[in-house]
Amino acid sequence: MRRISLTVNGVQHEGMVEPRQLLVYFLREQLGLTGTNVGCDTSTCGACTILVNGNAAKSCTLLAVQADGAEITTIEGLASNGEMHPLQKAFHENHGLQCGYCTPGMIMASLDLIANNDDLNDEDVRIGLEGNLCRCTGYQNIVKSVQQAAGEMRSPAST
Repeated sequence: MRRISLTVNGVQHEGMVEPRQLLVYFLREQLGLTGTNVGCDTSTCGACTILVNGNAAKSCTLLAVQADGAEITTIEGLASNGEMHPLQKAFHENHGLQCGYCTPGMIMASLDLIANNDDLNDEDVRIGLEGNLCRCTGYQNIVKSVQQAAGEMRSPAST
């Protein structure tokens, strides 16, 4: 067993992990953060996407020991004071989800996409979210959601 220490959603956590334990299972089983979903264990679907030191990462491909010392953000860390994050709100308003299983990973990947791109047209969003699969929506409402949130997140009123 190895001791790790990481900050998750602004809170410092320590835990003992087996060297082979995936980060997604540490988050879900040891920290109780079940918003990060397990969809494939092979990095194909993106349901487990989180932010690691501000960058999107698929937590089913990271060992928990690799995250030692990292700053992690999960879907649970986005809402503030009972208010949804602009991406969460946009997904709700634009019907960017159906079953919701992929939604946490889509939102986390979208955060990274918005942070690293100034202007996002439909194609940019589709390419940027290529590693995140949705089996329900057809993606158009996801694209609209990301574009709406990007606009809101960049507007002077949101800063």
